[in-house]
Amino acid sequence: MVTPSALPDPNDIAMVAVSILAIIIAWDAYWLTKQRSDVPILGKQDNGCFAWQSEGSHEVIRQWGNLGSMAAMMALPWGLVQISNTSVTYVIIWDILLALHLISLLVPKRYAITNTHLFADGQRYPWSMLKLSKRQPKRRIMLLRKGWGIFGPLPLGGEQNDLSTARLYIENVLSEEKSENLIFDSNVVESE
Repeated sequence: MVTPSALPDPNDIAMVAVSILAIIIAWDAYWLTKQRSDVPILGKQDNGCFAWQSEGSHEVIRQWGNLGSMAAMMALPWGLVQISNTSVTYVIIWDILLALHLISLLVPKRYAITNTHLFADGQRYPWSMLKLSKRQPKRRIMLLRKGWGIFGPLPLGGEQNDLSTARLYIENVLSEEKSENLIFDSNVVESE
């Protein structure tokens, strides 16, 4: 049986958890600010690219699952604070950090489609790593990151007109990507 003195101090564990959360939020904030420089111009571009911006309401639709998870993560520590003998200060800091993260989830995002990449959430995803989900939701576009399994959904938000245009661009880019891979595969077979 483990004695209470052999367990780590709950406040040390809380400090580590809060520190990790702060790093995650700082990392997300960096990517959120980067999206303006990555996608400076919106609309159809002469070079064949398309860029659009969502609004807060679109981000609520896009992030509804994450918002529910954040709310649960804010409430759960309060039930454990007395049992674990953790300082309430850490729980308050935890909730403040999660509230900041909630706000960052609702900030309007910029998206862009180029022939080689998708720009979403301040990050750049090569098309070779993405595919369209077979089941598409009505009010967003759902892409999947290859190799990520259940952790791979990448939803895109925006107005319906922008999403319709974006879906056409995405389907076009992905079909070109697929045909290029087929040509490459047939060349490999012929050379053998």
